Amino acid sequence: MDKIRAYWEKPSHMAYLFVMPVILLLLVFRLIPMAAALVCSFFDMDMFLVGKGFVGLDNYREAFADKRLWNSLLVTIKFTLIEVPAQLIVGLALAGLLTKNTKRNKLFRAVYFLPIVCSATAVSIMWRMFLHSNVGIMTYWLERIGIRGVNFLNDPSITIYVIIFMSVWRSFGISTVIFVSAMQNVPAELYESADLDGCGKLKQFFVITIPMIKETLSFVLITRFIGSLQVFDLVFTTTEGGPNYTTESLVYYTYVKAFSNNRMGYGSAVSMFLFAIILVITILFYARLYREEK
Repeated sequence: MDKIRAYWEKPSHMAYLFVMPVILLLLVFRLIPMAAALVCSFFDMDMFLVGKGFVGLDNYREAFADKRLWNSLLVTIKFTLIEVPAQLIVGLALAGLLTKNTKRNKLFRAVYFLPIVCSATAVSIMWRMFLHSNVGIMTYWLERIGIRGVNFLNDPSITIYVIIFMSVWRSFGISTVIFVSAMQNVPAELYESADLDGCGKLKQFFVITIPMIKETLSFVLITRFIGSLQVFDLVFTTTEGGPNYTTESLVYYTYVKAFSNNRMGYGSAVSMFLFAIILVITILFYARLYREEK
């Protein structure tokens, strides 16, 4: 007992006890399901794990020949390439305006952070009610000013951008708060020297602020990028991939195949396909970041 007590009394060993709950959560809800999905991807089975049995790489061959899968991938890439820059621009702009710890700024930070506290399902239902083609308040006011026939959630040309707007609206608050925290750690002396040199506020933002929070910017970029590639709940509760699959993300397509079509093995193969994409992007991103820091 004395040896065990002496072992855990060391700070470096005690730290493991504090991170153990997080490790257990990751193990139970991330690593084990991921390993199970990998195993299932080699079988032809339904959601009750009953089927024809081992099929090897047949699910992956079918996935690579599936035009609907490639369409969902293109939709996901389009969503990500628009949502992530919009998220960063809005977050940086608002953070630059709310850096000082005034009462007004603290209030605005709290208000902007509120949507992220709400579930994505609640946010989706709210916006679906606002934008409904028949009873939505947004379409009502558009009709009042003479704009009729706008169907935000059932128009192939604009619905994907409506989903992007919902995503940015819901999560820009957390990006703003993270950027505010980083900007407050930038030494004030740098701004004072820039003021003496006649450098304007906007130029200071791009010349001083952005380079000084580069690491935080990289963190938000990669986390938002990964999150956007996994978009599901907004699509599920608003459009269900429609109209004509123009908003069907890769995760939603995985859900449809695994649960709606009762093909768990094929759905697992599609999820592994997405996992491989995210893994490669993450490795490339951190490899480049590491080279820049050397």
